[in-house]
Amino acid sequence: MEKIAIVGAGLVGRAWAIVFARAGYPIMLYDTNPDTVVMSLETVESNLNDLQEFDLIAESPSVIRARMTVANSLKEVLDGAAYAQESTLENLEIKRQIFADMDALAAPNSILASSTSTFMTSAFASEVKGRQRCLVAHPVNPPYLIPLVEVSPAPFTAPEVTQRTYDLMQAVGQKPIMMKKEAQGFILNRLQWSLMCEAYRLVDDGYIGVEDLDKTLKDGLGLRWSFMGPFEVGDLNAPGGIADYSRRFGPMIHEMDSSEQSNPRPWSDKLIAQIENERRQSMQVSDISARSQWRDRRLMGLMAHKRAMEKKDQAA
Repeated sequence: MEKIAIVGAGLVGRAWAIVFARAGYPIMLYDTNPDTVVMSLETVESNLNDLQEFDLIAESPSVIRARMTVANSLKEVLDGAAYAQESTLENLEIKRQIFADMDALAAPNSILASSTSTFMTSAFASEVKGRQRCLVAHPVNPPYLIPLVEVSPAPFTAPEVTQRTYDLMQAVGQKPIMMKKEAQGFILNRLQWSLMCEAYRLVDDGYIGVEDLDKTLKDGLGLRWSFMGPFEVGDLNAPGGIADYSRRFGPMIHEMDSSEQSNPRPWSDKLIAQIENERRQSMQVSDISARSQWRDRRLMGLMAHKRAMEKKDQAA
């Protein structure tokens, strides 16, 4: 297996390390703050133990952990790496600088990918000398539990680099999608943020409270969306399939969509304070870390269930 470099060992970087190491790849992590690496590897060991409990890894945590080593410099982490996954701070100037530095240090055939959630490849790599090997491979947090990866090249990214990245993601057990052209926010965030804007509007207009809005997703739409996308949902929700669904509900959907799109509404401080107050009644800020661990274990249970059902479907 070829070496994988993880540049930035925080929340996202350490999750990527699990993805690659459990697939058998040797991993080297680097962060400008050595303490971050130490804390991240401690968290990784806990995560691996949880994954073993849910039967989501094929090897022991110690075997997977042994594939992870630490670099003392950017040069060291990139030395001999076939692929580098950058997961530094979400700051455009930092991204531009780190990609220029990685391009200067990495072997000519190394792929340089970013985990950025917001910046298109063109925004941070257009001035990089080796820009043809740069692209975005945007994960969903945490990627070792949620397998979707958005592969988003710039117009200048070499097609073989894009394909190699897509193939690598498949090889390590992720579910990559290929963006045909760049878009701010990529695909998942554009969908997620559109829903978030509507959620804020519904609360702001007094239709529903925060807790019941969340319940609508987790006990309603989210159950279907865990194994079907919106087009398949529509296909099954009308006797004649998606075309029938579009004709039946399209006019009403368009009416609602146009009325909101023509009147974008920034979130006011008053609205943010209202939503914050309602959320704090359910959970204190000090409980976020524990609740995040609860979230991950729930995701592990869901992933274990989905794997079992997929195997059952394949055997049928």
